[in-house]
Amino acid sequence: MEVIKTSIDGVFIIEPRIFEDSRGYFFESFSQREFEEKIGPINFVQDNESKSSYGVMRGLHFQCPPFTQSKLVRCVKGAVLDVAVDIRKGSPTYGQHVAVELTEDNHRQFFIPKGFAHGFAVLSDTAVFQYKCDEFYHPEADGGISILDDSLNIDWRIPTDKAILSDKDTKHALLKEFVSPFNF
Repeated sequence: MEVIKTSIDGVFIIEPRIFEDSRGYFFESFSQREFEEKIGPINFVQDNESKSSYGVMRGLHFQCPPFTQSKLVRCVKGAVLDVAVDIRKGSPTYGQHVAVELTEDNHRQFFIPKGFAHGFAVLSDTAVFQYKCDEFYHPEADGGISILDDSLNIDWRIPTDKAILSDKDTKHALLKEFVSPFNF
């Protein structure tokens, strides 16, 4: 696998080595050994999957301490724009984001460490999205930043009138109103 550093320390794009022939393709989607050699120690404990239609925007989600999560995400069908926003108090990149297009064709994965809010927008007719988490989901630790916060300067590539959000995701605070539980 090739690990690509992004503009924010600790956030990585991962491109697998794909072996193709007349039968199709094969790639290793995760190797604990290689991940730890190239990125660092991790112990994933939960895998999740969602299916969404065009225009669905999910996020920007995180879990508060002591139940913070790192995530390794990928799109196995369709295409999404995936985004990580630094919400670590005192970080030189606080409020900045990294965005990457994840598709069933590019097989890219995106690693989002603890201290980041995460969200995605579905760019294809449908998308199946998978993610590994290094902490179990705890509803009492659920947190979020508004996915439509203009101050974040995220081009979601979805017209606002086509965006489909859950009721919960319409109620998250803007970054300027947010009190971060994460320290850098």
